[in-house]
This record gives sequence, C-alpha cells and structure tokens, in this order.
Amino acid sequence: MKRPFWALVCDQWSTLPPVETTDLSGKTVVVVGANVGIGFEAAKHFARMKPARLILACRSESKGKAAVTEIQEQCGSNACELWLLDLADFSSVTSFADKFLRESDRLDILVMNAGMATGKYETTTNGWERTYGMILERSLPPLIVSSRIQVNHLATALLSLLLLPRLVETGKKTGIHSRLVIVASDVHYWAVLKDDVKHSQTPLAKLSNKEYCTPKIMAVRYFDSKVLNVLFVRALQDHIPSVVPLTVNAVNPGFCYSQLRREMYASFWRNLFMSLMEKALAWTPEQGSRQLIYAAIAERDNEDHMKGAFVSKAEVAEPSDFVISDEGKMMQDKIWSETIDILTKEVPQLKSSLQEYLAV
Repeated sequence: MKRPFWALVCDQWSTLPPVETTDLSGKTVVVVGANVGIGFEAAKHFARMKPARLILACRSESKGKAAVTEIQEQCGSNACELWLLDLADFSSVTSFADKFLRESDRLDILVMNAGMATGKYETTTNGWERTYGMILERSLPPLIVSSRIQVNHLATALLSLLLLPRLVETGKKTGIHSRLVIVASDVHYWAVLKDDVKHSQTPLAKLSNKEYCTPKIMAVRYFDSKVLNVLFVRALQDHIPSVVPLTVNAVNPGFCYSQLRREMYASFWRNLFMSLMEKALAWTPEQGSRQLIYAAIAERDNEDHMKGAFVSKAEVAEPSDFVISDEGKMMQDKIWSETIDILTKEVPQLKSSLQEYLAV
C-alpha cells in the first residue's frame, strides 16, 4: 500500500471512533513510556477498565510519580505502580524484566510505547545509535553508533522477548490471548532504505555506522526505525507457533501533539513547519491513545486478524508496499536474524527461552 501525504491529511481530519473498552479485572497491564503523551493517556484508559495491576514503566522517577498520582486522582484507580525503565541502558532493560518475572505471575497486555525522534547522531552508554536499539558494541565489529538505534528497535525487541514467557504462560492459563503492542507509525510508508542497507547481511550494523549516518540520513532516521518496528512485529508473530495464545501487532497512533519531536529538528524553519502542521492536523494525545487501546483489546473474537497486523484508525490496515514485497520479506528475515543474534549474545539466557517459546 502506498501512502501519499494527502491521505494523511484526510485521516487526520476524519472523525475517530470512541475508545474501546472492556473489563480488565484480575489482569496485569504494562505500559512502557507511560508518563507523558499517548502512553500516559493510554494508561488512563486502562485504569478506567479496572485491571488488578497497571505498571507504568518510565525513565523519570519524578514524572512517573506525577503520572501515577494523576491517574489515581482522575480515574479512581489504586492499581497503578511506577517501575523505572531506561531503554537507553541495557542493564535497566534486563533488570526490569528480571524483576517482573520474579514478582509477577501474569502479563495480559504489554504496550511498548517509548521512542525518540532526534535529528542528531547520538550514542548510548552501550555504544549504539539510540533510535534502533540496546546492545553493546562488542556484539559486532567496532562501531561508533548513534543513540536512536538503541531506543526504537533493539531495546524494544529485547524487553518484548524477555517478557515473552510471561505473556505466553498467561494466555495458556487464562485461555485468552495475551497482547503485545509495539507502537509504530504511518511514517513507515515513507521510509526508503538505501540499497547498501537492503543488500547488507547485517542491516542494523550498517544503519548504526557513524560514517553511514550523515545529516541527510539522520533527517529521516525516525522513518527508518518505524519500518523496522513493523518488520519485527511481523517476524515475531511468524515465529510464534499458531497454537500459542499470543497476539503481536504494530499500531499507528496517528500524527499527535507530542514531545517526541522536541529533539527532532535543529532548523528553525523545520520546527516552524512542524508547529504549523501540528496546529492544522494533529490529534490530541488522548485521540492517539485510542489506537493503542484498540490494538491491545479489540477484535477478541478474531485474534487471527490481529496477529502480526498493522493497526491504524481503529482497524487493521495494509502496511507499506515495501513491507509486503518479496524484498521486504527478505529484509524482515535479516532484521530478525541479526536482532536475535545480537540480543542472545548480550543476554545468553534469552536463547533457551526463545527455543522454548518460539520457532527459532
């Protein structure tokens, strides 16, 4: 499916359906990146559905505490808990997962919402470009890589895979599919990966190489990271045996007012353009959060339709032509293989878990 700009405009001006709702009594929900924006609004919607536990995974303790307090006051929920998580820190991801697996006997819904969009090339303490992931540079040939590699792809994949056992076990115990929702974007329609990336056997290494990350490349890096999210979701669902009660999908929250763009553009004119775009087109964070809720709880009578799906405007949509092409499938397989190779080297115990729960 192609996605011209005018289609985005039409979608943004269309009327959204009301938020989906259900009874979450007895269930455990985790929302990553829940202290602000669409993640915070999604957490409020979940709180109104009365889950037994609602864990807000946030990087900032002060902002996370403020979010918990506001949800308690506005939604009358005492189920909210703040757990600290920094996707730009490898040890934080593993510590969060270890704690959760020790202390929580179920996980019904996991929403991976945290992300970043910066036009600058930055590295994490682990040595990877922050957009795409969380790994140590010894996993690959020596690279100096920027910070977005870390947050938007590999750290998201790592936490999802570390919590996979609890998602699967919960689905088996309850007889209801658990849901893993990864927040992507309709900007993946406009991602154009260069031929040297598509032809590389290690595209993540190529994408994170400092020499490759020119200012022109970094200007569209967020688009690239979102196509990786869609490819990873499709690959993960493909590797989950059909009998396993777990549904994974990617969701487009739409173009919303967001602090995510706070670091995206250094140019005054680009910032002015984006400000005008927001005023003309942007949804509120609450409107965007409805898409996350839909992906997490809707179409319970048709789980197969939601498996590996790209959800947009409260329905399953066809992803980009590249994603569904033969070339996209080849890239999907390479991204999956490289991601698993990297993460199992850095977290060796992950390998046995994947062998038990996935067809790898």
